[in-house]
Amino acid sequence: MSSKKIIQVDEKVPANLLIPLSLQHTFAMFGASVLVPIIFGIDPSIVLLMNGVATLLFIWITKGKSPAYLGSSFAFIGPTSIIIANQGFEYAQGGFVVLGIIGCIMAFVIYRVGTKWIDVVLPPAAMGAVVALIGLELAHLTIQGGSIGANLMTDTATAQNFAVFFITLGTAVLGSVLFKGFLSTIPILIAIVVGYISAIAFGMVDFTPVMEASLFTMPHFQLAKFDMNAILTMLPVLLVLTSEHIGHQVVTSNVVGRDLIKDPGLHRSLFADYFASALSGLIGGVPTTTYGENIGVMAITRVYSVRVIAGAAIFSMVMSFFGPLAALISTIPGDVIGGVTFLLYGMIGTSGLRLLVEEKVDYSKSKNLILTSIVFVTGLSGLKVQFAGIQLSGMVLASVVGIILSLSFYLFDKAGWMNETD
Repeated sequence: MSSKKIIQVDEKVPANLLIPLSLQHTFAMFGASVLVPIIFGIDPSIVLLMNGVATLLFIWITKGKSPAYLGSSFAFIGPTSIIIANQGFEYAQGGFVVLGIIGCIMAFVIYRVGTKWIDVVLPPAAMGAVVALIGLELAHLTIQGGSIGANLMTDTATAQNFAVFFITLGTAVLGSVLFKGFLSTIPILIAIVVGYISAIAFGMVDFTPVMEASLFTMPHFQLAKFDMNAILTMLPVLLVLTSEHIGHQVVTSNVVGRDLIKDPGLHRSLFADYFASALSGLIGGVPTTTYGENIGVMAITRVYSVRVIAGAAIFSMVMSFFGPLAALISTIPGDVIGGVTFLLYGMIGTSGLRLLVEEKVDYSKSKNLILTSIVFVTGLSGLKVQFAGIQLSGMVLASVVGIILSLSFYLFDKAGWMNETD
C-alpha cells in the first residue's frame, strides 16, 4: 500500500503547502489556456482573469465537492475561427453566451430526470474508453512543438530540445516515485522549475517579454454582440462540450475516489461549466472547460483539495493584472511543458483503463468488446467527420459513435434481438 498521504477534496491544506501546490496547477494549465486567445488574436489577460473567476464559481456552485480547474476550451476553435473571419470576435462571444444559457437549461433538465441515462448512453465499456481517449488523443501534442508541447517532431529540433524535455520528464517521473514528505506533493512544480533552469542554461529562454511588460495591465473587456448565423454556427459545440465535461467528471471521480456525478451532481457541475462560459463570453473572454492537465496533477500528487484549486484560480486572476508575472510564465519553453504533459496525459489515459477494471467490464460479452474496440479505434484512427459546420474527431467523435452504438445495443436488447443476455 502506498505511503503517500491523500489530501481529500474537502480537507484543509497546511499553509506552507498551499502556495506551491496552487502554483503547480497554475503552471499546468497556463500553456494550453493562453494558446486559445493567441489563436483568436485577443487579449490573454481577460482569459486568465475569467479562467480564475470561472474556477471559483465552479467550486462555489458545486458546494466545494468537485475539484476542477476551468481553462480555455479548445472545442470552440473551429466555429469561432469561422465567425471571426466573417463577422468578428464580438459575434462569437454572442454565440458563447447563448450556448452557455442553453447548457444551463440542459443542466436543469438533468436535475429533473437524473443521471441513470448515462449508463444507457455510455455504459462502462464505452465510457472507460472515452475517458482514456481524453489523455491518449492529446499525447501527440506533447512532442509536436508549439507553446504546449516539446519541439521534438519538427525539422528545427535540436539536442537541447531533447535534453530539456527528458530532464523535465525525468524529474517528474523520479519525483513522483522517490520524493517523500513535502516534496512528494509538488513533483510537477519541481519538474517545471528544473526544466526551466535547464532551458535557461541551454540559452533557450528569452527574457525580453518580461523586461518589456508593464507592471500593471488591465484586461481588455468588450461586450458580446448577437447574430443568429453566428449562434447557429456555434450550437453544435454543445454536444462536444457536454461529452467532454461528463468524461472529465468521470475521470476525476476515479482519481479522487468519489462519485461526483451523484454528489454534487452532474447538473451542478454542468451548470457551473456553462454558466462560466456564458459569463466569460459576455465580457470578452472565451468559453471555459474543466482541464485534463489539472486532473493529471491531482492523479500524480494525490492532493485533491478544492482550496488548492481555488488558490490556482486566484494566481491566474493576479497574473491577468500583473504583466511581468504572466510574461515570465509565458517564457517557459514548450519543451518543459511537453515534458510535464507527457506524464499528465498518460495518467489521464490510465484512469480510463482503471475505470474498465473497477467496473469489472465483462469482455466475454461481444457488445462490451465491440463498444470498447470501436470507441478506441475511432478516437485514435485520425478519422474526421464534418457535421453542421464543425469537425468531429478524436474523443468527441468517439463519444458520438459510442453513444450511437450503446443506444442501438440497448434498443436491440429491449426488443429481445441480442444473442447474449445480461
